[in-house]
This record gives sequence, C-alpha cells and structure tokens, in this order.
Amino acid sequence: MTTTATARPPAVHTNTTIKAKKQRNPVRFGVLFGLIVLLLLMIAPLLVVAVNAVKSPSDYASHGPLAWPDHFYWDGIVDFWKRVDFTEKLWNSFITSFVVAVLGLLLSILNAYALGIGRVNGRIWFLVFFLVANLLPQEALVYPLYYISKQVGLYDSLFSVIIIFTVIQGAFGTYLLTSVYADFPTELLDAAAADGAGKWRSLWRVVVPVSRPTLGVLFTFFFIWTWNEFFLPLVFLVSNDKQTVPVSLAVLQGDRLMDATTTSASALIGILPAMLFFVIFQRTLTRGITAGAIK
Repeated sequence: MTTTATARPPAVHTNTTIKAKKQRNPVRFGVLFGLIVLLLLMIAPLLVVAVNAVKSPSDYASHGPLAWPDHFYWDGIVDFWKRVDFTEKLWNSFITSFVVAVLGLLLSILNAYALGIGRVNGRIWFLVFFLVANLLPQEALVYPLYYISKQVGLYDSLFSVIIIFTVIQGAFGTYLLTSVYADFPTELLDAAAADGAGKWRSLWRVVVPVSRPTLGVLFTFFFIWTWNEFFLPLVFLVSNDKQTVPVSLAVLQGDRLMDATTTSASALIGILPAMLFFVIFQRTLTRGITAGAIK
C-alpha cells in the first residue's frame, strides 16, 4: 500500500508536465495565428461593405471607403429597399430556394435509394449520367431550356426556375447520396423487413432517419446555392415582380447609377439572408460533416 501511494504523484506530475509542454508548443500558436489571419482576410471585405453601407455619400467622398463613418447613415439602405421593392425580391428568392431545396432533396433521396440500395440494372451508367450532368455548365443548358420554357408557356415564371434548379440540384444530390446509401447497413433493412416493412416504409422509417445528418447538409447547400444563382434567373425572370435578389441587384446597378454607399447597402442586405440561413443551420452542417467523418 505504501509503494502504491508513493508511485502515484510522479504519474500525475508527468501528465501535468506533458500538458504544459503541449500548451507551450510554438507550432500550435503558429497554426492559431495563421487561422486568425485567414479569418480576418475572409471577413475584411464584408466589414468594408458593412461600414460603407451606413456611411453618407459626403462622408464617403471626404474620408474614403476605409474610414469609420462620422455617424450612421441609414438612408442608403432605406432608399435601396424602397427603390427595388426588396421585400418582394426577398420573398421570390426565399420561396424559390426553399421549394428547390425540398424538391431537390426528395428527388435525390428517391434516386439514391433506387441506385444505392435497390441496385437497379445499369446503376453505373446512371451514375455516369448524373456525374456528366453536374459537369455541364449552365451556359450550355440555357438555350434548350429557354426554348422549352417558351413552348410550354413557363417562361418568366418562378415555376420554370424551380423545375430547372430542382433537376440540377437533384443530379448532385443523387450522385452524393448514392455513394452513402451503397454502404448503408443491411442489418437495419433486414430487421425492418422482418417486422413486415416494405421498401417504401423502410425508406421513410429507416433509411431517411439514419441519413438525416447528410440530408441536412444537402438541404442547406441546395438552399444557399439556389439563393445565390444569377445567370439562369437573369434569363428566365424578366418581369420586375418575378426577379430574385441577385438579379434585382444587378439589374438596378445596370439601369440606374447609384453612389458607392447605396451600392454597399444593396450588397449588404443582399447577402445577409443567406448568411443568416447559414448561421441558423450551422449545427446541421457540423453534425453532417462529423457523421461522415466518423463513418
């Protein structure tokens, strides 16, 4: 007992020494310093835009874009909001992005379930097709899609943009989810089948709940990607009341000259909704990435 009691303190002292050495490791401080510098470089442009968005034109002309404003000037944001009817543009972007995210995720689940778990014939060729679809640039799709939308009477409609981006996002989601479902635990599916569950019930009661972290990541990416899309909405949404946020910003700046502060205000309020959505679903992204790493 005496020997055991005297043997413990050196072990504790050794562990404490190791922890202290790790804390004093200069490499860790170097990595931390590098990450902080990269963070500042990434957020610096956004901070400059935010500062100039609340700066008056005279203040901007006198002190330049990098100076702190003498006082907060909100008229630039208010003027831009009223000029483009930004509430309507926000609604158009939100409803389009949300519907595309939901439908694209649903399409990806059904396709990936058939290809990854169902192992349909010609599975490899289907995956090659979806991979090629992801690699095609939007410029190569714009004319046939424009012609088809004209023929079926969907041109200048949010519905046409929703259909197009649902298919585009669904192609990526199918390719990603198929690789996930290909390694899905067969024991869970066998247990569900033993309980009398069919394929449809197994999909919604077993496969979807287990893969929820990955689905959450896909939903978040689909929403943000669709929100930021510019080229195809610019072609298909020509009416002012149908335009999304990125299109309204570009069209306004090309049609009417704006001062630098109002331009900064437009950029700030245009990007804030997407950033807010990203922050809200940050935990979903973290869980999805962590689940994939653990797997």
